[in-house]
Amino acid sequence: MFAGVPGGGTSGWCRREKELTPMWTHRLWTYYWIVKDKGKMEKPNTVNLFLDSGAFSAWTRDENIDVKVYIAFIKKNKKYIDHYSNLDILCSVRTNLASARKKAAEATLSNQRKMEKAGLDPIPVFHYGEPFEYLSYYIEKYKYISIGGLVGVPTGLAMEFLDLCFSKYICDERGLPRVKIHGFGMTSLRVMLRYPWYSVDSTSWVVTGRMGGIYVPVFKKGKWVYDETSHKIAVSSKSPTNKEKGKHIETMSPAQKQQVLDYIHDKGYVLGKSSFRTVPNNYELKENETWAEKKNGSTDPRKIEIIEEPGISNKYTLRDELNIIYFNDLQKNMRSWPWKFNINKTPNLF
Repeated sequence: MFAGVPGGGTSGWCRREKELTPMWTHRLWTYYWIVKDKGKMEKPNTVNLFLDSGAFSAWTRDENIDVKVYIAFIKKNKKYIDHYSNLDILCSVRTNLASARKKAAEATLSNQRKMEKAGLDPIPVFHYGEPFEYLSYYIEKYKYISIGGLVGVPTGLAMEFLDLCFSKYICDERGLPRVKIHGFGMTSLRVMLRYPWYSVDSTSWVVTGRMGGIYVPVFKKGKWVYDETSHKIAVSSKSPTNKEKGKHIETMSPAQKQQVLDYIHDKGYVLGKSSFRTVPNNYELKENETWAEKKNGSTDPRKIEIIEEPGISNKYTLRDELNIIYFNDLQKNMRSWPWKFNINKTPNLF
């Protein structure tokens, strides 16, 4: 599922959501940000929508979400929502106290029961570090559950935890998952592809684009391969890596650069072309110009970027689109769920 928003605000059905609707079928929106941004629930029938409570976002800002208000929101907008998560209670990943972990897990389960008592059917949430008795309970009682609390956890520790979850609790003796599992915030392809998730959500498509990069799969035997090491390639004309050898498309070897260009062109996009010049601080931008430097409060001249040919190097919106295409292609090339989990096999990714 594509999480995050492609410009135009932090939540809601913004202009680019509508524009990009043909490119995706599954989206994750966050209740916390919809309310924070005073957005409206609206979506076309072609999009399958998963509503996350946004408990993590609220928690990082030392704010609380009222479960009664969350329940009322879901009931009011249920016609737009295909799946929705429980309002989970988080505990810091740095907290090693078993009592604190258990208290958070019990509070999460309490919200699950409150929502069910109100006539709703939320997807339960089990967190990194919580007592496994809660995972066992959810697996026994529900057909679709989620695992969260992995944001900020080093990949090695996250995999140790997930290896235990899937090998001992989620999968049967054949290695097949007993229930559907959703993974919240899957930013690592290695973690995404190691386990038989039923669904995951990620903001990698938009974050990578904003950082000036695109995903490019390996090209082997005449086709793009998605189950081996994929690459993040810096392509932005304003990227600070454009002077470092091998760090940017413009500093790659001719053969490497051509392979990246082949992928870009295969998907119907172009790299684009820009030029730069320095202008007075009070300069008024023209239609094909953008600031290439941030305003620092002084009156010093600043650089502008003049877009001579629009492309992924100078339009983040086009990088968004190309990264959506990458993840759609990745999904098409993944094994059909359910598939067997093998704890001794690690995909060759990153």
